[in-house]
Amino acid sequence: MSETRALPLPLRLEGVSVRLHGAALIDAFDATVAPGECLTLMGPSGCGKSTLLNYLAGTLPPVFEGSGRVTVGDIELTPLPPERRSVGILFQDDLLFPHLSVGGNLAFALPSALRSRATRRERIDAALEECGLAGFADRDPATLSGGQRSRVALMRTLLAQPRVLLLDEPFNKLDARLRGDFRQFVFEHARRYGLPTVLVTHDEADAVAAGGAVIRWGEA
Repeated sequence: MSETRALPLPLRLEGVSVRLHGAALIDAFDATVAPGECLTLMGPSGCGKSTLLNYLAGTLPPVFEGSGRVTVGDIELTPLPPERRSVGILFQDDLLFPHLSVGGNLAFALPSALRSRATRRERIDAALEECGLAGFADRDPATLSGGQRSRVALMRTLLAQPRVLLLDEPFNKLDARLRGDFRQFVFEHARRYGLPTVLVTHDEADAVAAGGAVIRWGEA
């Protein structure tokens, strides 16, 4: 994709804490993730990994109490609503819209300021070319394989021009071969676009592929 992107900036977490019913789930957590690098969070279910991603994205459920600063460069994200944080996230499920074509799913992520129909189509076609799906714009997402759907989901996230990429076990439902291929595809793109990335996983192979620091919560 050839669109102009903002200068890559580091993600910083300063004193991030999350409490549930008064008990600390995450306590004064600090971290810095450089552009293009990945911080991996590992640990048993319920230790706060995905909760931290929710805090970063601004989607922490009301039952939790969160505090602490999250910045990207000089931009503080914590006071901003989710739609203004420019945080991209991939989940276990690709979450493609079934009522939209593949191209329609990608168009959904394009900035609203991009009004030219021809330019929007160029961006969509370039994204499909980049993920090996040239000519698939008019396809129904239901006709795609699991690996193809996952690649479309990533390209949709990148077309939104995020400042940060969050990965909540996005490789978990793919078989071993597709998992390895998609994992490489994701991390190559995160590095190419200079995105500070935070990965939540239970799989040691994911952490190895991500490179960067690994933090283990709730493990002996």
